[in-house]
Amino acid sequence: MEKVITPVKVEERTKLGIKPGDTVRVHQKIVETKKGKAANKKETTTSNARTQVFEGLVIAVKHGKEAGASFTVRATLSGIGVERIFPLYAPFIEKIEIVKRSKVRRAKLYFIREKVAREVKRQLRNMRIMNVSTTDFALDASKDASGDQSAKQIDLAEKADEVEAEASANAAIAASEPLGEESPEEMIAEVPAVEEKEEEKTAA
Repeated sequence: MEKVITPVKVEERTKLGIKPGDTVRVHQKIVETKKGKAANKKETTTSNARTQVFEGLVIAVKHGKEAGASFTVRATLSGIGVERIFPLYAPFIEKIEIVKRSKVRRAKLYFIREKVAREVKRQLRNMRIMNVSTTDFALDASKDASGDQSAKQIDLAEKADEVEAEASANAAIAASEPLGEESPEEMIAEVPAVEEKEEEKTAA
């Protein structure tokens, strides 16, 4: 008499030949039970069965085709690595699909954990610390409003300084240069010279 280790069809799962490096899709049957109280105060249980699909990379296969055979599947869910160990002949597994098969050189692919961790660390190196909140933007807006007023005051002060500088420069130029007025003696000395030139023209 043969021993029955599981109610599932063993031959189908042994012929599947799951290996490390395979990307598999495991359809797992989950039964959810809820307890409630009826009118006669007796507890009643209701069960709802659903199928959950877990897809990932097979990183380890243990015990071959024995009764305790199992395989470890690793998946990345929402950026977090999740690993699950499934018994090969578990009755709660409805179906196992092999999506992809890749050639690997190792029997156990545990190095993928460290590889993923290194990649995450590389991504974190490019991150910067940011202490920014909405209150900072409110303060910046108030600073800009006050800064506009102060900027206007600075512009007016600069214009006033420029006007004063121009006035002082004009005053200094006026003090250093002569006004252009000639003395009466110089004017008298120039008059005969002009008359002599007019006489030479008439004589010619």
